[in-house]
Amino acid sequence: MTGIYIHIPFCKTKCPYCDFYSFKGEENQKDSYLEAVLLCLEGYSDRKLKVDTVYFGGGTPSVFGGERIERIISYIREGFDLQDNAEITVECNPSSTDEAFVRQVKKAGVNRASMGMQSAVDRERKSLGRPSGKEDIKRAVSLFKKEGIDNISLDLMLGVPYQNMESLDESIDFVLSLGVKHISAYMLKIEKGTPFERDEKKLPIPDEDTVADMYLHVSQRLGREGFVHYEISNFALEGFHSRHNTKYWQCEDYIGIGPSAHSCYKGKRFYYTRSFDDFISGKEPVYDGEGAGEEEYIMLALRLKEGLDGEKFRERYGRALDKSIFKKAERYEKRGLLKIEGERIYLTAEGFLLSNSIISDLIY
Repeated sequence: MTGIYIHIPFCKTKCPYCDFYSFKGEENQKDSYLEAVLLCLEGYSDRKLKVDTVYFGGGTPSVFGGERIERIISYIREGFDLQDNAEITVECNPSSTDEAFVRQVKKAGVNRASMGMQSAVDRERKSLGRPSGKEDIKRAVSLFKKEGIDNISLDLMLGVPYQNMESLDESIDFVLSLGVKHISAYMLKIEKGTPFERDEKKLPIPDEDTVADMYLHVSQRLGREGFVHYEISNFALEGFHSRHNTKYWQCEDYIGIGPSAHSCYKGKRFYYTRSFDDFISGKEPVYDGEGAGEEEYIMLALRLKEGLDGEKFRERYGRALDKSIFKKAERYEKRGLLKIEGERIYLTAEGFLLSNSIISDLIY
């Protein structure tokens, strides 16, 4: 099975922490972009690929418009073997989500929505450049539920300006009150070239230790509410994990379409440049080397709660995991950062906080 990611590079405004490729865009640019996306899809359509996930990310797909999204989904249905139970996700901003948009994407087959809430505290949201308030978020969730789309994910950001443990609990309480099925909890990262990098020393953000405590607090609170901490930054009720994003972590095939979009397909990695003009003009994606190799598989598997399974590794690559990995893992198990169960190694919530250094040590 293959997943398809469609990058929508349009936003009403640019958030000061964001380094994703996006810009405001005029209507004629959106029309040109639609045609370029369809042309890219045409290049794969003769292969009759079985597709079980489609993900519209951005940017802000909701400002692209429901009619254009419907055209893309219709094209995928015509040119690919889109499975009856396919997960079709659209990201949206509460402030640009209205009844007409929700009705249109529902008609097109969208059955999952992901919204960038970041915080339910208006002061924090304002510092992040988010124009909508709590009532906008509540309204947008209600619109999707009204149309029968209750597989909804909300983003929660940790370590944002003015945030403390009390305000974090306020955001968690709000999310839980909406009855969503999935929550993504990301720690704020100051990206190069963003306004937040320029103003970093002046930003009233909590220190690293406090943010680490926030992360563990989110994991514990959501766990008590039945959410499974299934990936470093993701929590879901049983049966509602993101099937599309899980493809990335399990080294399955996915095709990315649009400027800055990456693909891993048939053991090859490639990506489109961060240029609207390059994409519109039909410039070919850039080859980025071999994909889904042993090291990459180990690294991505350890991002997941189920972790690295030696049996699955052997089935995939025809050899056993190096014994040195288990030897190194024993040191981290003694510190409560991971667990070893037979041939399986998986990180604890505390280990997730140090995942980069742990995974690097296990692999090299």
